[in-house]
Amino acid sequence: MIRCIAIDDEPLALELIEAFCSRIPFIYFDRSFTKTSEAAKYLKKQKIDLLFLDISMPDISGIDFLKSIEEEVMVIFTTAYSEYAVEGFNLEAIDYLLKPIELGRFSKACDKANDYFELHSNANKTGNHLYVRSEYALVKIPFPEILYLETLEDYIKIHLIGKKPILTLMSMKKMMDRLPEKEFIRVHRSYIVPLGKIESVRSKTISLGVVDIPISAGYEKEFLNAYTK
Repeated sequence: MIRCIAIDDEPLALELIEAFCSRIPFIYFDRSFTKTSEAAKYLKKQKIDLLFLDISMPDISGIDFLKSIEEEVMVIFTTAYSEYAVEGFNLEAIDYLLKPIELGRFSKACDKANDYFELHSNANKTGNHLYVRSEYALVKIPFPEILYLETLEDYIKIHLIGKKPILTLMSMKKMMDRLPEKEFIRVHRSYIVPLGKIESVRSKTISLGVVDIPISAGYEKEFLNAYTK
């Protein structure tokens, strides 16, 4: 079951989304919000899987709101303005619904969310890979293929062994939550490395063979504790 909330400054839009959700058997509609500040507080307290998020909000845009939260959550954007579509998809949204929303189109968006949810859940169960959204596709990445991960502003660049790197929109905190904690460790505000790929450590520098990664002071103690176990 996918647990969702809706955020929109128009009460009628929220009522419509709630009514549509009641028609989708795998969606549980938790509650709605007209203010993003209240929704942000709720997300910190409750585990939510999916957001129906209006882009044109009075206090902060839905796009900026999504960038501001740390919680990992799927999002389906809702808006009356088609010009936001490209930016919405650049944020790796599950889908983009143009108002007025029709039930058939809403149902298709929910099906996409369910497909992603099931893939992500299965990945967590098997424990040997993760799924990320990149270039409008869902990409499966086996953990053993990851050489290291690097943050680039709002994106993470996943460097792979013998393959082209993959870019995905995600914070380092969200990525760490999805990686096996006994296999991967953050060593710098910009880098995550797999412990099993480390060849040597010298002068606060990690050698992965083909590349050297710096260790920052804030992560040094935690890294050394994990590396020397």
